[in-house]
Amino acid sequence: MHNNHNTFIPADVPEKKHDTFVKNYTAITRNTNRLFLFSCDHKIEHLNNDFYGEGISSQALHPEHMFRIASQGNVGAMATHLGLLTRYAHHYPTVHYIAKLNATTNLVPSEQADPHSTLLWTIDDVMDFKNNNKASIAGVGITIYLGSEHEAQQLQQAAQVISKAHNEGLVTIIWMYPRGKAIYDEHNPNLIAGATGVALSLGADFVKIKIPAPTEILTRAQSLKIACASAGNTKVVCSGGQTRNEEEFLQELYEQIHVGDAAGTATGRNIFQRPLAQGIALTNAIAAIVYDNVDLKTGIALLRAS
Repeated sequence: MHNNHNTFIPADVPEKKHDTFVKNYTAITRNTNRLFLFSCDHKIEHLNNDFYGEGISSQALHPEHMFRIASQGNVGAMATHLGLLTRYAHHYPTVHYIAKLNATTNLVPSEQADPHSTLLWTIDDVMDFKNNNKASIAGVGITIYLGSEHEAQQLQQAAQVISKAHNEGLVTIIWMYPRGKAIYDEHNPNLIAGATGVALSLGADFVKIKIPAPTEILTRAQSLKIACASAGNTKVVCSGGQTRNEEEFLQELYEQIHVGDAAGTATGRNIFQRPLAQGIALTNAIAAIVYDNVDLKTGIALLRAS
C-alpha cells in the first residue's frame, strides 16, 4: 500500500499505525525512498578496535563523539544499541534513531564457532524507552548471520521482531551477513543476492549488506544490481566498511546507487573515526548524494568546501 508521500506501507502495519509508520519512514528517508544510516553499533560488535589506534582520531575514543556527529551533521538516522541510546540519546533529541536489538562481539572467530546473536532487548523495551523519554526512535535493527548453524533461531527472532515492530509503526532494518563455517566466501554475489531475498521474505523495509565481490564479467556495482533486484521492494543499503579516502568512498557510493540500484548507505567507521569537523563534512557530502541526488563532482566539491 502507498500513500500521498509515495511511502510503501507493509500490509502487517495496522491501519491505526499507518501515519506513525509514514512519519518514521519519511523522517529517515526524507521522502526519497533512500537512506543514509549512520551505523554506530561497533562498541559491542568490534569492542575498542574501531575507536582507538593508528589512523583513528583521538576524539573517537569518547562514545559521545558519534552522537555529536549525528546531531551536528547531516544523517538520516543513527543506528546503535538500545543500551547506548539510554545513556546519550536524551542529550541529542533532534537525531532520529534506529535501535539495534541484538549483538555479539568479535572475540570468537567463525573458525572456532558459528556466530550466534540473540535478542538483548525487545520491541516492548524500545517502546517503553521511546514513550517515557520522547526519544525519536524511528525503527529497529537486527543482525542475522545467514549460514550459521544457529540460522533458524536468528531467522525466527528476526521475523518476530519485524512483525512486532510494524505493529507499532516502526521501520525495520536487517543487518544480513552470511557467516559461519559453512560459508566459504561471504562476498559471493549469488550468495549476497540470496541474502537480500531472505530479508524481503522476512518483511524487512531495509537490508544492510556488504557489497558483493566482482566476477569475471561483472563489476561490484553490477553484482550489487542483481542483489537489489532480488530484494524486490525491500531497499538495499551497503556497509561502508573500513575507513578510506573520502573521495574514493563517495565515488563507490555514487556507483552503488546509480549503477547498483542501492537505496543509500549504512556507514560508521568512515565517519566517526575522523575528527568532528571532518566527520560532519563527510556526512554533508553523503547526504547530498543520497538525498539530494547530486552528481559525484558536486558531492566532492561539498566535501572540500566544508
